[in-house]
Amino acid sequence: MANRIVIDPITRIEGHLRIEAEIKDGKVVNAYSSSTMVRGLEKIVEGRDPRDVWAFVQRACGVCTTVHAIASIRSVEDALDINIPRNAEITRNIVTISQFMQDHVVHFYHLHALDWVDVTKVLNADPAKTSALAQSISNWPKSSVGYFTDVKNRIKKFVDSGQLGIFANGYWGHPAMKLPAEVNLLAVAHYLEALEWQKEVVKIHTILGGKNPHPHFLVGGSAAAVNLDDAGSLNMERLAYVGQLLQQAHTFVNQVYLPDLLAIASFYKDWGAIGESKFANYMVYGDLPTTNINDVKSFKFPRGIILDGDLTKVHPVDLEKTNEIQEFINKSWYNYQGGNDKGKHPYDGETDINYTGPKPPYEYLDVEKQYSFVKTPRWQGKPMEVGPLARVLVGYASGIPEYKEVVDYTLKTLDVPATVLFSTLGRTAARGLETKLVADWGLEFYNELLANFKKGDTKMANMDKTYPDTWPKEAKGVGFMEAPRGGLAHWIVINDMKTKKYQMVVPSTWNASPRDPNNQLSAYESALIGTPIADPKNPVEILRTIHSFDPCLACAVHLYDEHGKSVSHIEVGSACSI
Repeated sequence: MANRIVIDPITRIEGHLRIEAEIKDGKVVNAYSSSTMVRGLEKIVEGRDPRDVWAFVQRACGVCTTVHAIASIRSVEDALDINIPRNAEITRNIVTISQFMQDHVVHFYHLHALDWVDVTKVLNADPAKTSALAQSISNWPKSSVGYFTDVKNRIKKFVDSGQLGIFANGYWGHPAMKLPAEVNLLAVAHYLEALEWQKEVVKIHTILGGKNPHPHFLVGGSAAAVNLDDAGSLNMERLAYVGQLLQQAHTFVNQVYLPDLLAIASFYKDWGAIGESKFANYMVYGDLPTTNINDVKSFKFPRGIILDGDLTKVHPVDLEKTNEIQEFINKSWYNYQGGNDKGKHPYDGETDINYTGPKPPYEYLDVEKQYSFVKTPRWQGKPMEVGPLARVLVGYASGIPEYKEVVDYTLKTLDVPATVLFSTLGRTAARGLETKLVADWGLEFYNELLANFKKGDTKMANMDKTYPDTWPKEAKGVGFMEAPRGGLAHWIVINDMKTKKYQMVVPSTWNASPRDPNNQLSAYESALIGTPIADPKNPVEILRTIHSFDPCLACAVHLYDEHGKSVSHIEVGSACSI
């Protein structure tokens, strides 16, 4: 008989996620993913001016701080047939890329690394050996014996005080931890460096968007006013600072993040056979246009779908066709008019909350009924995984040289076959590989923007169709982008100059959703099947696979009324939680 364990909440993520897993003979034989947060932003924006919606939906998350805004303004621009200037497109690309670099680095070091790195083993490390290792894999200047000795002493002070501070409550000493002490010291040193670095790169958002988190955006282009000689505008001094920050990020990614990733991965090659989404379907909407958002073939992130792990063919995806993408709620705490057994395209989607779950304190979810606040999206009835792995696989399968170069180099360096890509290890590696790519692209887009400004092209917005008296009575559009965690799309229906309907299908909706009417598992649940568990009371192995997706359940936010009072508040019991 299987033993069911509960991890609630899953920590080192955004939002509230509960995982229930059934363990038998030392392996996961069944798994259930439940978001315990209510989705409700779609209701909040109904009846509002479509040009203002971005400011509301951007607050879905303080980490995904730009992506919902960009998807929202693109949905309005699509609905109203607004073409933005090239400079505005480049600016959005740079903002997106800086978000990617910060988000992926933070995920690797501060959210995911502690599943693999044993901080307490740092005390056994020889700083001289760590220094030699660091210098053998990178030219990063902070690699002296003295530097690593100082880091070791800092950690020793934590331990001697009896308080590990930011390193408390880890799975220290777990048999699944395999790194030598010197690699642990290297990783912890760069954990601390990344804390300082990540606050610098997002200054790009402040320069181009006014602030961070939640920069300012504009339907029709960019909110950044350009005057190269004005101290109060986007001028040459500030542009030069953007270039400096992009170059610093490029250096950190290539000299710290990537070498650390490969060094740590070399000790965990067995995880190249664990954590595959069993359906092996991967979807990418595409993003980072090199011409404009309507030119799909120009995207740095190519659009496409891979089915059944077949890298010989990339299938097309259409976000407008109502028979392609549908959301189901048979296992979610929502209602659909006309019945809950059929899926709905987001243009017809509804957000009608119907919580019928267990009342706290409770031991287990009733998974035979509804068990999550996440809906279940499907592409032509099939589950999809979205995210860095999907993007790398689609780029690789499309034969794009940049993708083939980084993937083939990584496989050769680790001496592993291509099948390793379809795993927890592959998912984690893919995030690093695309960070290397976007770091290169950030400098490309920056140089293009600078060249445009130097030749006198400083146009950043097209306001011709942004005034309501030019709008049709009804219009609808979809805004899509590739967020750090995967394909993101917002669908809007505009009627009489107001937002009539709005639906957001976020990356973690695809990956974290419950079963569909055909009992097909989504990515989280599917990837956990077969995971070996050394100690059911300390299931770090489950966290490794779940964290490899970088969950962000905050995009399923609580629902409040106009006075700020909670409309729906669900408390999750702690019974059997780990």
